[in-house]
Amino acid sequence: MTLPAAHSAAATGGFPRVRHRRLRTTAGVRRMVRETRLSPDQLILPLFAVPGEGVHQPVQALPGVARMSRDGIVRTAREALRLGVPAVLLFGVPDHKDPEASGAHEPGGVVQAAVAALKDALPDLVVITDVCLCAYTDHGHCGVLVDGHVHNDRSLELISRTAVSHAEAGADVVAPSDMMDGRVGAIRDALDAEGHETVAVMSYAAKYASAFYGPFREAAGSAPGMGDRKGYQMDPANGREAVREVAADVAEGADMVMVKPAATYLDVVRRVREHTDLPLAAYHTSGEYSMIKAAAERGWLDERQAALETLTAIARAGADNLITYYATDAARWIQEDLR
Repeated sequence: MTLPAAHSAAATGGFPRVRHRRLRTTAGVRRMVRETRLSPDQLILPLFAVPGEGVHQPVQALPGVARMSRDGIVRTAREALRLGVPAVLLFGVPDHKDPEASGAHEPGGVVQAAVAALKDALPDLVVITDVCLCAYTDHGHCGVLVDGHVHNDRSLELISRTAVSHAEAGADVVAPSDMMDGRVGAIRDALDAEGHETVAVMSYAAKYASAFYGPFREAAGSAPGMGDRKGYQMDPANGREAVREVAADVAEGADMVMVKPAATYLDVVRRVREHTDLPLAAYHTSGEYSMIKAAAERGWLDERQAALETLTAIARAGADNLITYYATDAARWIQEDLR
């Protein structure tokens, strides 16, 4: 006797015996079986430090983000920490620039002062510093120019000196973002030579020459004055190259690695995750953030849902830590969803 199709399927474990919707019926069930979970512990908040006191300069292209003097940096970081965000990533916006990026490594520089203020006020906060020269050079490139081109090896000494100055100010982690070859090893050697063996290196290991950095460059004043950064940042068409870049930085002593951008490079996040067991961060960039903001302002999508869905996708792809301008909001939303 031939069974009806429905009965036959049931006998072999198919529909209707298997009904996937049973695990989607209520919010409690969905939360219980969720595969990827966001936590405030995963989040890192980028902050832009400027000289002075009482300075608060909203960034037009980054709604909700401002350049702040160290007092504002401390207040913002305190609120993020209260909500469970364990770390900030500091960028400096100096008041003077020159060809050798001298402001990047001076002891009283803008990042160094902000680091000291944060560690004094919030000793449990993890302070990560971006180590790059682009905001400090008068030409806007991430290294020293020789005959109009960025000279990789001559740039390493200044990059390493900058990392050491951040460590001396109290940074817990330094994050080189310049994409010069050999900079992780150079920084590690310089830190160790100055007694900073416990300061970790989070390498921007796979950083692409992306169109999604525009709002950041407005915030940091770091757009190149001529040319572009395609000669040292990665081609957006390349995925296998990211694995090679990460492997090189791991071999040089990186403690953590990063992919940037994140949301538009989920395949790269996954590839990197499969090739290293080091902690992996992904940077939800300014452009990716501002796109959600712009669409939400026009009523085209729900900002909260879109932001959390995007961050979940980055975590699902394999990122352990999410660097995002949404960090404080996301931490608040995550806690609200758990109530």
